[in-house]
Formats: sequence, C-alpha cells, structure tokens
Amino acid sequence: MIRFYFHPTPNPAKVALMLEETGLAYQLIPIDTSKGEQHTPAFRAINPNGKVPAIVDTEGPGGKEARVFDSSAILLYLGEKTGRLIGSPADKSELLSWLFFIATGIGPFSGQAVHFQHAAPEKLGYAVNRYRREIERHYEVLDTHLTGREFIIGKEYSIGDISAWGWLDRAPRVLPGDTDPLTAFPNLKRWFRAIDSRPAVAKARAVGKDHAFKKEMDEETRRALFPSNYAKAAS
Repeated sequence: MIRFYFHPTPNPAKVALMLEETGLAYQLIPIDTSKGEQHTPAFRAINPNGKVPAIVDTEGPGGKEARVFDSSAILLYLGEKTGRLIGSPADKSELLSWLFFIATGIGPFSGQAVHFQHAAPEKLGYAVNRYRREIERHYEVLDTHLTGREFIIGKEYSIGDISAWGWLDRAPRVLPGDTDPLTAFPNLKRWFRAIDSRPAVAKARAVGKDHAFKKEMDEETRRALFPSNYAKAAS
C-alpha cells in the first residue's frame, strides 16, 4: 500500500497519474496546503521540506516502510519498484536528463510565473517578463526535441511524459493570454493532447475531488503557502 499525501496542484498530479497508470494500491491522504497542513510535525517527519507530494510505501525495500518526497524522486521510485514507465537501460541517460530538465526548469519557472502573475501583491513587470520568457524558452526546447517524436524519451510513454504533463496541464495559468499558450509550440501541443487523452489521466484528474480543499486566498493561506515572506515568530 502507498500512502499518498496530496493537494490538487501540478506536482502531486504527476504522482496521481503515475499511480493510476501502474495500478498500485494507494491510500489518499489530503494535505490542505492553504491551511498549512504541510507544516505540521507529522507531515514534516515525512517531508522535512514541508511540500507535497510525498508518499510512504508500507512495503519498501526489505519490507520496511519507506518515505519518498519530491515528485521526481517519487516517479523514479515507483518506476523502479514496478519496473514500468522508465524505458529501457539504453534510455537511462535520456530519462534522467529530461526528467531533471523538467524538475529544475519547467517546474520551478512555471511556479514562479504563476506566483508573480497571480499571487504576488505587486505585479512586478521585471519578474513577470523574466519568468514568462523563461517558460517560453523551456517550452521551445521541449517543442524542438519533440519534432518527429511521439514521446519525450525513447519510443515509449514514460515518467518523463508524466512529469511534463503535470505542468503543461497548467499552461493557460502559467502563460495567461487571449489564445492557447501551446499554439506557438505545435509539437508540444500535439504531444500534450496525446498524453492528455490517456484513460489514466481522467482517473488522475478525479483524485481528491471529493475533498473540500480551501480555495480562499486570505492571510492564513498566504502565510501557509509563502512562509518565507514573513518574519519568524520570536522564540
């Protein structure tokens, strides 16, 4: 059994898709990040960084419980556990390269683009321009790579596709505008439509729908999501 700590945001969505694709049994444990549940001692014992997603595998290596945090680490762990969606041995270098390109580029730059366009109290032109342009650059890199390719790594669907899907699914929020932001990247758009049509995607989208996550952006939410913006309380 996999205990899956989840909030309906892009990085947990990747893990939801991986679990649905592999058919692993899992228990969903909602973590309402807008209420600060990611900062509780119980959750910090699973992820010291206080972020979702995280998992606990009750049947980890040697039959012992194993915690795994960070979406890329979880995808690799589950791929190796099941022997699925990690390509062939010959694909390993490409798999790691593109997985970490997504983890260090598309993911964090998308997150900053969302923050400075939607959450920041002041819409700083420099920050908005920088992160939008960097996301467009990353999209262009992936679009070029996908020329004549069906999948990101090798000839088969893999955790690389799952990882990229998590953030590309939010492209309209990352690059808001009057038109579909993927129109300028035809290979990426074609790839996204193909991945998004997989049956497991519909199942992954339904994960957590029966839980009422907080939606209000009030002071509690801002302190929970952006704690480093606030001075630490005196001890």
